[in-house]
Amino acid sequence: MSQHPTSDAAVTPAAASDAAASVAGHASGGAPLSVHGDRHFDGLADKFSASLYGHLRGELRLSLLDRLLPEMLDLDGQPVLDVGAGLGQQAQWFLERGHAVTLAEPAGEMLDRAREAIDAQGVEASRVRYLTSPLQDLAGEAPGPWPLVVCHAVLEWLGDPRAAIDRLAALMAPGAQLSLMVFNRDALRLSNVVKGNLDKALEDRLEGKGQRQRLTPISPLTHDQVMAWTEAAGLRCEGVAGIRVFHDYLRQPPQNDNELDKLVALEHAYCRLDPHWRLGRYLLYTFRRPADPEGSPSPRDGGADTREETPT
Repeated sequence: MSQHPTSDAAVTPAAASDAAASVAGHASGGAPLSVHGDRHFDGLADKFSASLYGHLRGELRLSLLDRLLPEMLDLDGQPVLDVGAGLGQQAQWFLERGHAVTLAEPAGEMLDRAREAIDAQGVEASRVRYLTSPLQDLAGEAPGPWPLVVCHAVLEWLGDPRAAIDRLAALMAPGAQLSLMVFNRDALRLSNVVKGNLDKALEDRLEGKGQRQRLTPISPLTHDQVMAWTEAAGLRCEGVAGIRVFHDYLRQPPQNDNELDKLVALEHAYCRLDPHWRLGRYLLYTFRRPADPEGSPSPRDGGADTREETPT
């Protein structure tokens, strides 16, 4: 296994939680954070949509998820809780495949956009529910327990991502799966080095401050943190993949369709292979809550699908 710098590799759950709280405190000076120290996207729906889904990076993310979710999840039409549903792209994906979906999104403007998009699909009202709620409120508003919980690109915007994992685990039924995607701190460091931001990388000043309309996450996470916190929450890792393992390090974007096709092929070919998945801008995981309360502990680095190279 490749080693993180000591400050990441040696992290304990308690120390990591303290670090997350420190990040939130640093970000709070004048920043539009919630009472929990989280970054919500009220008033930023247009920027969020244009920044992420108006570019190739958004198309690649959705393309990879379209392939990876059926590979990494046991999908049989079970109800889905989509935590931090955003503009509803992922909810739409599950609705198209016959699932009933509850969308929980604290930013009302984002949830309204999701509702508009889903209504345009003609989805039966009985199959979809909308909650303008943060994760902290879901134990009371959507307790489940749920057979499938989806939480994509949310933890990096929270003041205490470790506590969020405990909350997600509490929403899961025995035997349930969690599809978790997080913004990769190590990839953010590498991206800064590639761009020439050497001082920022050396000083580990990678977190955003949550101010104005900037979209740098306030709590980017390492793989080691995710594995330590989920193991402590009693979850077992069943698979991991990298989302955009090459695209974000290109010196220039693809110049024609032929180059784009080659890039897409590379992303799909290497997204689950070690060491390439570790470079993903996002890390996509499948975790399971064991049906047996005495469930066997997960390996420190999790376990990828046996058809792929095991991350060690």
